[in-house]
Amino acid sequence: MALFESGSPALEKLLLSQLSRQKIKQFVGYYAQPYKELMAYYRCAMMSVETKFNVLNEELSLQYDRNPIETVKTRLKTPESVLEKTSRKGFPLTVDSIEENINDIAGVRVITSFVSDIYTLTDAFLKQDDIRLIEKKDYIKEPKSNGYRSLHLIVEIPIFLHNEKKTMKVEVQFRTTAMDWWATVEHKLRYKKDYGISEQMERELYECAEIGADLDRRMEELRKSAEEYISWN
Repeated sequence: MALFESGSPALEKLLLSQLSRQKIKQFVGYYAQPYKELMAYYRCAMMSVETKFNVLNEELSLQYDRNPIETVKTRLKTPESVLEKTSRKGFPLTVDSIEENINDIAGVRVITSFVSDIYTLTDAFLKQDDIRLIEKKDYIKEPKSNGYRSLHLIVEIPIFLHNEKKTMKVEVQFRTTAMDWWATVEHKLRYKKDYGISEQMERELYECAEIGADLDRRMEELRKSAEEYISWN
């Protein structure tokens, strides 16, 4: 079922470009019961992934005598964001097309204290037999040109409904607290309408990202030193 019953992809894009945020919500609410059901499935998938990390955090806290996870955050893309991305990428504005082509509708962000915790959690998560890895991008080992660091996964996870099992895609991001702080502030600066990003600001943001990465490295060394000290005494 098309979200917009326009009959023309060009008209769909025109409608999308002209509709206000409120009208997009009205259109989605009026035309797309299947869309609402799909979003409910994504919420279920997010809850399943979040639960998996809460369990891992509890288990690993016994091994490390500390919690490797600081926080777990979840987010579901807004209808207007989903429609904008679908249209921008040239995909049909249908529920089936959205489910097939847009991989980051459901997102889970895992915040850790140390970089090593990211890789420990990633390995443990991907070893679970109901998780299928679709894509992995390691922006920690290979940061983006602006200094952004994070580890991204796109995975498929089953959800069990009252009469069927569905497989849903979820994006999982891993960041340290330093990476998350930088990315959050950088996003606010870059995308706030009243701000413009000059070349000088770009350099400053990059340098701040490098300072954050250096802090992560130093904290990792301090963690190792503390654990060695405890083992010796």
